[in-house]
Amino acid sequence: MIRSTYDTSEIKEKLIYYVLSVLRTESDPSDDRLKEIISEVIGIDENSAGLPLEQKRELAQSVFNSLRRLDVIEPLMEDPTITEIMVNGPDKVFYERGGKLYKTDIKFKDAESLKTVISCFFANRNRPLNEANPISDLRLPDGSRANCVLPPVAPDGPIVTIRKFTGISHDIVTLIRQGFISEEAARFLCECVRNKKTIFLCGGTGSGKTTFLNTLSGFIPQDERVVTIEDSAELNLQGIDNLVRMEARLPGPDGSGEVNIGMMIRAALRMRPDRIIVGEVRGSESADMVHALNTGHRGSLSTGHANSCLEMLERLTGMVMAGSALPYDAIMTQLSMGIDLMIHITRDRSGKRYVDEICSVLPARGKDFNLKKLFINEGGNGCERVCSVEELKDTCSYKG
Repeated sequence: MIRSTYDTSEIKEKLIYYVLSVLRTESDPSDDRLKEIISEVIGIDENSAGLPLEQKRELAQSVFNSLRRLDVIEPLMEDPTITEIMVNGPDKVFYERGGKLYKTDIKFKDAESLKTVISCFFANRNRPLNEANPISDLRLPDGSRANCVLPPVAPDGPIVTIRKFTGISHDIVTLIRQGFISEEAARFLCECVRNKKTIFLCGGTGSGKTTFLNTLSGFIPQDERVVTIEDSAELNLQGIDNLVRMEARLPGPDGSGEVNIGMMIRAALRMRPDRIIVGEVRGSESADMVHALNTGHRGSLSTGHANSCLEMLERLTGMVMAGSALPYDAIMTQLSMGIDLMIHITRDRSGKRYVDEICSVLPARGKDFNLKKLFINEGGNGCERVCSVEELKDTCSYKG
């Protein structure tokens, strides 16, 4: 942030105008070229002449952030301890650190300034964001995800939510020390992954599903062929040479060119995978996933949003029905046969994340799913076993 007795806000606006005037003569300049242009404009601008050298540098960075980055919230993007940024209009900016939300004193000049910054940010990455397309998603080069909603859909001003990709990969020992999972439950799940048990992780947004999926994938034997399918590439599988990664593609400005998760699952079946890992299912593509699970691709991993293991199975049933012509009973049977374990992860009011319950999926009983609870965590005090050791061994044993 620029701190000076000079009124740099007015200088900044004029500089942006001058830089944009110069840019009309250049086609898609690189970031380095844009920085050169900004420096040249500041060098000849009489309003900037009285500024100290350090403030000129800060001013140049601020102008660059307005044109190519996220203006006043760019420092939040550069802070590695911040995991999420939420902008609820021009004067309400929040961030998440350590699982807790904090409000900042950062403000945009007005709603129009915020709209301009966000529209330019999305446009620089060929994502349309305007009155005709007021809602848009974007994946940044570092893996972070951005979502924006413009007025009139957002009456209080543009809404921006950025889920930052921290690049931090937690190993199972770290998660045990943090109280995310107990040692006994961790050993059990590691053995289940090695023995090709199909595992589905569920929980709320930001609960740690992808982080834990990354951790569990570390126990996949290195000689297997693994195909990962994601909306936005977040998985970071290590030690697997025969790895195929696929990422969904949103439709272009003309509405064509979309590649969704269902299409990628169908393509994956023709790639001779040992396992298919689906980052998240949220719609009719669940039908393709269930088909994959019941055609010899055991040991797959996936995630979804739900408040409990049972609720996730019921949601999956509804999603599969939306993508297939199978009757309800047949879908229940396929889900019960295709999924071996359900894991629910929660985040409590203090921001602490932990495994809430681990359940074995047994054959359905009539119109009801049949879940056997193996571990539960009551009040965040640890994931305790609630079944016999023999039941655990039978659940995780390799059955070919």
